[in-house]
Amino acid sequence: MNYISVLNNQTIPFSAIPEINYTLFLELNTGFVVNHSERHCVNYFGFPFGDKLKLICCIADDFSHEIFVSSSLVNPSDNLPSFTAINYCFEKFEREINENFGLNYLDHPWLKPVRYANNRFDKSKIIANYPFFSIESEELHEVAVGPIHAGIIEPGHFRFICNGEQILHLEIQLGYQHRGIETLFLEKKKLLERATIAENITGDTVVGHTTAFSHLYESLSGFEASRDIEYARTLALELERMAIHTGDLSAVCADVAYQLGNAVFGRLRTPIINFMQEWGGNRLSKGLIRPLRNQFPFTKALAVRLKEVLDAYEPDFTEMNTELFKLPSALSRFERTGIISYNDILSIGSVGMAARASGLNRDIRTSHPYSLYAEIKHEPIIKHHGDVYSRVQIRKEEVWQSIKYIRHLIENVPEYSPKETTLKTLQPDSFAISLVEGWRGEICHCAITDAKGELMLYKVKDPSFHNWLALALAVRNNEISDFPICNKSFNLSYTGHDL
Repeated sequence: MNYISVLNNQTIPFSAIPEINYTLFLELNTGFVVNHSERHCVNYFGFPFGDKLKLICCIADDFSHEIFVSSSLVNPSDNLPSFTAINYCFEKFEREINENFGLNYLDHPWLKPVRYANNRFDKSKIIANYPFFSIESEELHEVAVGPIHAGIIEPGHFRFICNGEQILHLEIQLGYQHRGIETLFLEKKKLLERATIAENITGDTVVGHTTAFSHLYESLSGFEASRDIEYARTLALELERMAIHTGDLSAVCADVAYQLGNAVFGRLRTPIINFMQEWGGNRLSKGLIRPLRNQFPFTKALAVRLKEVLDAYEPDFTEMNTELFKLPSALSRFERTGIISYNDILSIGSVGMAARASGLNRDIRTSHPYSLYAEIKHEPIIKHHGDVYSRVQIRKEEVWQSIKYIRHLIENVPEYSPKETTLKTLQPDSFAISLVEGWRGEICHCAITDAKGELMLYKVKDPSFHNWLALALAVRNNEISDFPICNKSFNLSYTGHDL
């Protein structure tokens, strides 16, 4: 067979990944996703392998719960046909491979730098000279926003081409937050150091990324987490989802000048993150999730306290949403603003909430379940209009859904299992993959170990890597004054993209 089928959080021998010639590799992986909405690329990357470049592609089948993994060995100086020319969902993966290793694609339609990593192949390409798309016209004008913004958001540059107030094209330039995260996973040898790196990949998805790292590390070390460990991770993931969605509802209210909603949703976020501090000592959940152990056991006393928090939160959250979704001035800004179609979402490979708002069912909790999600029997919330209104509705309904899941979980708190005291070593010459559905969407961590069991490669993909292009497409034909609300309705990560 030209590929190997693995499951989420599974470790296999690295040698078990079939190595095929590039022509077959291209045909195989592009063929997997053609006319298949239930299949998509979860990761595609390269790394030096002797004097050549090893390419590994991972295609998830959301119906069968499998992940198809294949590889190809190419010369870095090769000029190759691109996956992207056949299916656009591969475009950013190939741009990253080109930036990192200089591998040239003959027919890639948008072969530009992605991150401007310090160890990039061509140091002459600098972020100050990013090759923006431009149109020469006496009627059109460009509007540049950032990278330094008036608010507290992270740095990113937005270049609009407009006809009057109408946006014709938006190009988003990132790369200002590159910290060498993947290299740090290799340089730092202590488990605590690596866990700390994972929880700092992006500050609003601490639980999501640290859970992915923990599952990957445990898979590579042959450790089977006890129920109380997976219970804590499931609970924390849903609390993180609640907190961020609530904060985002506050932010979208601010962007349409609805001060009451901004204030109330902002207030409601606070008790959720304060509870995280009660549980684990940090409002952003840093230090809470760790491989091999239940760092802060969730107790029956905490369950009583969390029920009190939810009992106070839920009626106010419901009332505020009732007011928001009957307010004509808010609805007029949400409805039919920032539309991205199902076909475009499918074409570019969007994931998570951005995909579900346009009718594409992408949710790792059901397609590749982990922790306690198989027991919960999660049902993804799907909307079909692909506008700001759909994305805001998903936030509202996912909060209610998270409350339901959390109330169910705290009815039966598992007993605490003692900490693992034996130092675990990683399996040598192995490949592992972990998928987690963060609040924003699909997180993917991949790792390869060498003959000594040391990490040889660590590859991170945040959902924002897929979804920034969705924002650029969504704002087309909108007025430029609608960009803030479109942007916030996605709320994508700069650090998660740049790594």
